[in-house]
Parts: sequence; structure tokens; C-alpha cells
Amino acid sequence: MKDLLVNLQSSVRLIDLLDVAIVAFIVYRVLLLIKGTRAMQMLTGLGIMAIGFFLSSALELFTTHWLLSHFFDYLVLIVIVLFQDDLRRALTNVGKNPFFSSSASEAERANVEEIARAANRLARERVGGLIVLERETGLKNFIETGSKLDAQVKAELIYSIFVPTSPIHDGAVIVTGGRIAAAGCFLPLSKDPNIDKRYGTRHRAALGITEDSDAIVVLISEEAGEAHLVKNGKIITNLNESEMVQSLSALLDLSRPNESLPRRMRGWLTSVRERRKDRS
Repeated sequence: MKDLLVNLQSSVRLIDLLDVAIVAFIVYRVLLLIKGTRAMQMLTGLGIMAIGFFLSSALELFTTHWLLSHFFDYLVLIVIVLFQDDLRRALTNVGKNPFFSSSASEAERANVEEIARAANRLARERVGGLIVLERETGLKNFIETGSKLDAQVKAELIYSIFVPTSPIHDGAVIVTGGRIAAAGCFLPLSKDPNIDKRYGTRHRAALGITEDSDAIVVLISEEAGEAHLVKNGKIITNLNESEMVQSLSALLDLSRPNESLPRRMRGWLTSVRERRKDRS
């Protein structure tokens, strides 16, 4: 046993451990990116086909093996075609910098409360609406389809936009940079073939924009008189004002202190030095 450990220790280099750690991190991040998406289901299907490929070889199922081998010859092209939306979102997420991003300010928390108040009033009066909160993925293309406003996030303004007498009540309000960028914006509809047939255009648009980006959507259903949250193609249904504030704050990660990672690290190192001084 000791000899085995000695041999293992002598044969494994530090660079090998680093290599394994990098690969493990990449696999972990890929699984996180596709978790809960259609890509995960497709990846499961590809895994089953890969098992079938090896089994057909071992069991000498020549026709099946020939068919699967030709399928895997074009696998890269098939993955690009099938996963194009998920690949675009994944590449966007890779561009995020988690080490220097700062968390929300008090103004952003106030915006969440204004949006929740507007959603609650719209739901109570059975007025439909779509409020899109831009995050890392830019929504400039969709903003350009609407009427540009560049206004403060206020519940009264959001309500006035969606009342039926408003000329821009159709479409979505897009909030970016803590301000209402535009109203009456057109959004892509969901491409999910298994979508609930009861969903109308507004629901499909809310799902569609969250499938194509990391945006969060506040959806108000005029038929049900309810306010929902939509993220990653999933709907969190029927939230009251306080639940909307809590859910939005959690999804936008507003509970963290308003500091970047380097600043928090400097604070931690300072506290360590002070504790050492106290002990000495």
C-alpha cells in the first residue's frame, strides 16, 4: 500500500492536478449553463446514443453501429444547429466577470419595489403587461423596436404605459441600467414545442425572451389578474407585492453588500491583520 502511494505521488505532477482541475471546472460550468434547459434533454439523448454506439460494437450489431457511426461523424454540426440558442447564451455567460462585478445599489432596490407595486396594481385591475429587466445579455435589438423613453422607474409611469388607452400599451417595457429604456417593444416568442397551449402571446413572449437571454420578466396576466415572474423559460406564478419584491431581490441578488470582490477581499485581509494584532 505504501509503495502504491509512493509511486502515485512520484508519478503525479502538480501540473497534472491543475490540468484535471481545469477540465473538471469546465465540465461543471457547462452543466450549470445547460441545467434546466432544452439542451440538457438533448444532451441526455446524445448520451443514450453514445451508449448505443458502444453496445452495437460490442454486440456486433453492424447495421446499427454503421448508422450511429455516421451520425457521430456529423455530431459537431448537429450540436451547433440544435443548441444554437443555448450556445449563444452560454458564450454570453462566459463573458461575464464574476470577480469585479458589483452588486445592487439602494436605487436598484427602490426600482424593484416600484416594479412590484406597478405589477400588483396592474394585476388587481386586470391590465396586462410585460416588464423586462435586462441583465448581462444586451437587449438593444429589442429596445429599438419600441418607443424610447429613458425615464425613471416609477410605478405610476409603468401603470400609465399599460392602460388600454395608452398608445404604447402593446408590447413590453424594457428596464436597463436602472431606467426605463423603452416601451411597446416586440419580443421573440417561445420556441418550446411543449409550451402550454393555454398560453397567449404575452406569455409566449415572456418565455421567449428569457429563453434567448438571461433577462427576468415580470408578467401580468389580464385574464387571471395575476402577476408572475419568468426566468430561464420558467414561470413563477401568482405573486403578491411583497412576494414579488422578495423574489426579484433574490433573482437579482440584491441581498449582497454593495461591494466588488476585490474590495471584500481587502476588507477580509484587514480584519485578519487586526485579529493577529489583538492576539499579539
